[in-house]
Amino acid sequence: MNPLTEAIGYAAGTLATLAFVPQVVKTWRSKSVEDLSFTTLATFTTGIALWLVYGVRARSFPIILANAITLVLNAVLVVLKVRYRRRR
Repeated sequence: MNPLTEAIGYAAGTLATLAFVPQVVKTWRSKSVEDLSFTTLATFTTGIALWLVYGVRARSFPIILANAITLVLNAVLVVLKVRYRRRR
């Protein structure tokens, strides 16, 4: 793969993945999940899982790395949504 294309892939993956870190931290600290839509989380998590499968099949490490990390972050949000919603 072209080095510029590879660099763009890593940059895009890094920025897209980092975008979820503040939400995970905020949810973890506040223990508030009221503003998180379970449908959106489930749909997005499914999409990320499919992107991960695509990356594996395409043998694209930037796609694999970014989506594996994003999948973990979103899975944390789903777990927090379920856990904190039950406490109410």
